[in-house]
Amino acid sequence: MKSLNPPDIAPPFARYSHGIELPAGARLLRTSGQLGQDGDGAVPEGAEPQAAICFANIAAILKETGTQANDVFHISAFVTDRAHMAGYMAARDQFLSQVSVLPTSTLMIVSGFTRPEFVVEVEVWAAKL
Repeated sequence: MKSLNPPDIAPPFARYSHGIELPAGARLLRTSGQLGQDGDGAVPEGAEPQAAICFANIAAILKETGTQANDVFHISAFVTDRAHMAGYMAARDQFLSQVSVLPTSTLMIVSGFTRPEFVVEVEVWAAKL
């Protein structure tokens, strides 16, 4: 996996890459959007604890295929308010703390999810090289 951050465009303003090149033959994995609900169905208040659950769920899905955070090449995240961006980004940065090649990333503000207590949703693409 190769990070693409051309010097003639503005650098990323957070922990992500502008582009990722995958080698031929990489096996791909895509997750569904993960919400901040733990295994018992509890939904904590706030973006950071919800995002931490999202990333824990994603780590469990990755583990099922023998992949890990270092294999993630794209993250799409959705928050219900600009105020939730910092909490989401803190959890994302923790998830990426040991990653050598930062994934591409899209972060959008949306009007809501299936239940009003959810404030963040995260999905990823990963590649097993």
